[in-house]
Amino acid sequence: MSLSMLYAENIGSMKQQNHHHDQQQEDKLKQNKRYKQSVAGIFNPFRKQMNSTQQRMPQNRFRGLIIYLLLPMALLYIVYSNLLFRKGPALSDVSNKIEAPPFNHSSNISLPIESMKESHVVEAPPRGYLPYDTRLEHIAFGIASSSNLWEIRKAYIKAWWRPNESRGVVWLDKKVLTKKGEALPEIRVSEDTSRFKYSNRVGSRSALRITRVVSETLKLGMKDIRWFVMGDDDTAFIVDNVVRVLSKYDHTQFYYIGSASESHIQNILFSYSMAFGGGGFAISYPLAKELSKMQDKCIQRYPALYGSDDRIQACMAELGVPLTRELGFHQYDVYGNILGLLGAHPVTPLVSLHHLDVVYPIFPSMRRAQAISHLLDAAKLDSASLMQQSICYDSTRYWSISVSWGFVVQILRGVMSPRELEMPSRTFYSWHKRNDYTAYAFNTRPVVRHPCQKPFLFYMYKVRIDLEKNQTIGLYYRHRTFNQRCNWKMDSPEKLNFVVVVKKIDDDRWLKAPRRDCCRILPKIKNSTMILTVGNCREGEISELQPKKML
Repeated sequence: MSLSMLYAENIGSMKQQNHHHDQQQEDKLKQNKRYKQSVAGIFNPFRKQMNSTQQRMPQNRFRGLIIYLLLPMALLYIVYSNLLFRKGPALSDVSNKIEAPPFNHSSNISLPIESMKESHVVEAPPRGYLPYDTRLEHIAFGIASSSNLWEIRKAYIKAWWRPNESRGVVWLDKKVLTKKGEALPEIRVSEDTSRFKYSNRVGSRSALRITRVVSETLKLGMKDIRWFVMGDDDTAFIVDNVVRVLSKYDHTQFYYIGSASESHIQNILFSYSMAFGGGGFAISYPLAKELSKMQDKCIQRYPALYGSDDRIQACMAELGVPLTRELGFHQYDVYGNILGLLGAHPVTPLVSLHHLDVVYPIFPSMRRAQAISHLLDAAKLDSASLMQQSICYDSTRYWSISVSWGFVVQILRGVMSPRELEMPSRTFYSWHKRNDYTAYAFNTRPVVRHPCQKPFLFYMYKVRIDLEKNQTIGLYYRHRTFNQRCNWKMDSPEKLNFVVVVKKIDDDRWLKAPRRDCCRILPKIKNSTMILTVGNCREGEISELQPKKML
């Protein structure tokens, strides 16, 4: 019987005794005597530990029962607390200091330095960890091209192709003249597809042969291939980032990896579930084998489709394989200047750029292929960070600064929130050549018209590496255009000629949770040059404008 039950029974017995007649008083005394004896028996183990003075003191029934109830609860609490604290880390394992930013002028530290010193350092994951050890040699590129555009577009392929490292084939409709020593993949002619039906009124029958690029590349029997990556001849791949993205996935499973179009209308006309072929897509080796078995019959079932990529997706639907989205594959179904898109690239590796013949050269005053080669010069030093955005504020001059590493630095007068800066500005037109903000499958912001809010652009001129400090040093020059006079009484970025961006190399950035980099500003401007440092955000560091009194 529990103590609570014993206590309840004794109280009930006392109440009954109080209502008995005086003639039963003797029985009541006897019962009380027995009760005292029972209580004395319960507390005998504890009484042995008490001194003689305490043993002689009269015991109150209720006090003894309460003590007997509370004592086990206190013991349980002590035991439980000891077990709980044993699970926590030892205090000696927790760092109570954090390195202060190099320049107090940085405007994106949200906490005072004194309070930051009590913060804990976030431990980074182990270096060099990848779920699958996919390397460039495990990837076969299938590039779709045509003979009438070959002389123009082969320059794009030369810009990103790595002779003796990359593997793959360019598939053409007929033979073309080639030169010895050109840094190009093997060139082959596609099989005849005249036997297949094609009934689309506005498309081209070349879609049929391009649909079979992956299957024909598979038939070549290349050894030790895990992935087939398809793209167009006007597509540039950042091959190190292709490897990074595909290393996340099990190449022994069925994977169909790519991205949709930037255009709502294009996605509606074709499919949101389709990987657009110009931006490139990847198919795992076992899925490519299954596709090759059924593809010819599948093609015959869809003669009215327009292109090659929608036929691929139709066959994937029959195989039951959905699209795995990777936002770094860029179809770029837009026209004009894609500065707004590249300057606010999503926090994901840049994998491909398409429609290089349609959009403006990404660097002003350069030819299109030359501009791509110039961009890839930065990618050779830190491909993982290419186009990655960082945002900071100059608190003394009230400037908003956005860095797209390896591409451009934008400086605006006034304060624009990170929520706006990470949103692409509409420097481009939709696929139907309209300035329509509802035409895109993502949020955009209008290009500012006020002369004081127009951004000053500093394009990447060159980047070098400091091996001793494991960092890159990039020089960005100001792109000079006509600017209307601004009447704001504040410092203007027009007094700058260059911006220097110093950044630690971070090959493992995509092994951690995605996060935008932080940038910090050197307080003084020397020789018309501003110096920024870019890197992983420290604990407690955010992008915000700090009042001067907090600096």
